[in-house]
Amino acid sequence: MKKVIFFCIAFLIFNKEVFAYDAALVMDADSGRVLYSQNEKELYLIASTTKIMTALVVLNNAQLDEVVTAQEDEIKEAYGSSIYLKPLEKITVRDLLYGLMLRSGNDAALVLAKHVGKSVEGFVKLMNDTALMIGMKHTKFENPHGLDEETQNKSTVYDMCLLMVEAMKNEEFKKITGTKSHIAKTNFTTYEWFNKNRLLTDYKYATGGKIGYTTHAKHTFVSSATKDDKNLVIATFRDNDRFDTHKNLYEKYFEKYKKYKIIDKDDLKIDYKKNSKVYTTSSFSMLLTKDEAKRVKREVVLYEDKNDKVGIKIVGTISVSLDGKTIKKLNIYAEEKEIKKKKSFFERIKEIFKW
Repeated sequence: MKKVIFFCIAFLIFNKEVFAYDAALVMDADSGRVLYSQNEKELYLIASTTKIMTALVVLNNAQLDEVVTAQEDEIKEAYGSSIYLKPLEKITVRDLLYGLMLRSGNDAALVLAKHVGKSVEGFVKLMNDTALMIGMKHTKFENPHGLDEETQNKSTVYDMCLLMVEAMKNEEFKKITGTKSHIAKTNFTTYEWFNKNRLLTDYKYATGGKIGYTTHAKHTFVSSATKDDKNLVIATFRDNDRFDTHKNLYEKYFEKYKKYKIIDKDDLKIDYKKNSKVYTTSSFSMLLTKDEAKRVKREVVLYEDKNDKVGIKIVGTISVSLDGKTIKKLNIYAEEKEIKKKKSFFERIKEIFKW
């Protein structure tokens, strides 16, 4: 019996990847492919990782240099982590976003929400609309900060990775989330904020992320990292060792996979009309093991061309699959140029003498 207990304890200690968290997911940011998951579709409270969506909605709907005046009622509603705004303090949207992401300011979240959405309810609608557009099918937002005593935000590790991939496409978000410290000046004072995301200093490949914690949600974390042109995002819920977990998962999956360019938008090598330039609007790369790379297939389907008009048109699709599962599908475009009919000798002579 003692031997059984010993081996069970040893198994738990040396398999932290399985037992350190309730849910986790590693996603290839370029392809959206899931490389590893545990409880990927289970709903959890997400705490302040909510603020990734808050920041994205603000960036999509406000100008960074807009000056916002903090109101007393907004500040009174905020509790927990804060940047400690005062009534009638004037601060830019840009600085509020830094306070939101670096210091997890719940007051910053409420001030931004009311500025952009005119009300918290209006802003939350924008959050949920954005979630649907991204494909976050199992997510429901009820507030812009992540506190869960009165209203609750719930999501899955899969949906939160989708959100992080989308947010990192925004250059301003990428800059803010990857910043270690920021100085903000208002009409009242000067703030200096340091990023609570310890991974930015502990792991040189980290590019951003957001931590969260409430007594109900426990520790949540969504992060991003880039190494050797490989881009990963990771989400974990209810994980006391979140920084070590993310670092270990990044190292494991950066080592395991190599990046392959499957579709080159400007060099498709498709046999089509000689007078046409064939292309897609974007290239496509994905992380694969050597064995998987052998099993990847590209399929090109060209439509029957009954339209002789010149110009740009969709002429087919190109899809990428692995083991029969479609990973990506893109439209193929053709830019057809008018073929000038070669003039006869008599027509050229006629032009010269303008007969």
